Amino acid sequence: MTATIKLGQLAEFLGATLRGSAEKEITGLATLQEAGPAQLSFLANPQYRKYLADSQAGAVLLKAADAEGYAGDALVVADPYLSYARISHLFDPKPKAVAGIHPTAVIAEDAQVDAAASIGAFAVIESGAQIAAGVTIGAHCFIGARCQIGEGGWLAPRVTLYHDVRIGKRVVIQSGAVLGGEGFGFANEKGIWQKIAQIGGVTIGDDVEIGVNTAIDRGALADTVIGNGVKLDNQIQIAHNVQVGDHTAMAACVGISGSTRIGKHCMLAGGVGLVGHIDICDNVFLTGMTMVTHSITEPGSYSSGTAMQPAAEWRKSAARIRQLDDLARRLRQLEKRVGDVTPDGKASSDG
Repeated sequence: MTATIKLGQLAEFLGATLRGSAEKEITGLATLQEAGPAQLSFLANPQYRKYLADSQAGAVLLKAADAEGYAGDALVVADPYLSYARISHLFDPKPKAVAGIHPTAVIAEDAQVDAAASIGAFAVIESGAQIAAGVTIGAHCFIGARCQIGEGGWLAPRVTLYHDVRIGKRVVIQSGAVLGGEGFGFANEKGIWQKIAQIGGVTIGDDVEIGVNTAIDRGALADTVIGNGVKLDNQIQIAHNVQVGDHTAMAACVGISGSTRIGKHCMLAGGVGLVGHIDICDNVFLTGMTMVTHSITEPGSYSSGTAMQPAAEWRKSAARIRQLDDLARRLRQLEKRVGDVTPDGKASSDG
């Protein structure tokens, strides 16, 4: 069902300054290029300002500076992108779960499922699990023994929680995610790998979001811990005993090796990799494809690798990189020779 909300109501919801008709009806959201007369758009990135004048949007979320000279209806706000994020939930077409247990679900007799939870078709909930009020568990989810899911959690279809996974309140987990799988732990005995039992669990804080096909392994001894407000994109691998601080965000395909600790309010761009047993302090930003091989103790932005360039130029650069060791050796020899020459150009007597 399409939502219809008057522009004045949206202004009140956001605490925005309304420029235009409070009675105008808004039925959805769209980009500046694609929005129609009944849709709301926003301008957050300056590179899209060129589309504003010709946009057919019924109204636009704008900063005060961008609203100057704009002839159309507008909601003037301090942060258009944040305002768009808040309004997006009003127009979200995602079906609302209905409390109750689907007849095909399989639930252990001693599992505790609140009456206000929604359990989807063919879901499995094992012994000792606790499901709080307002939790939605999608079709074909598996909730292992002694798992706990806090109030307002939402699990998309086909999420897997191994045993002893503890999840806080209002956590969102997308399809295919696996929490509590066995960490990659083996001891080598004369060339033969001996498996180490992974006897820890996984602890997830409040307001966490976990993307499609992301894996968070259980701890070897203590729990793997994900702090409050952490946001994880799709296809991320978090190994055993990793600790992630509150409100850190990671883009797709990040890989974190075992026992690494990441601070609060960090941002890891796509494809970042971290070796194990290192510490990353608070407020660190790692750019895309960065490989982190040692601890970071100072906040800031860090990168590794080389930027994209035409293939022919890259091959030349790669060849020069292979020559760096030889060039460094020759430079040291040259510096020694220069140091052995006196100011009058003669070789030093002690040389």
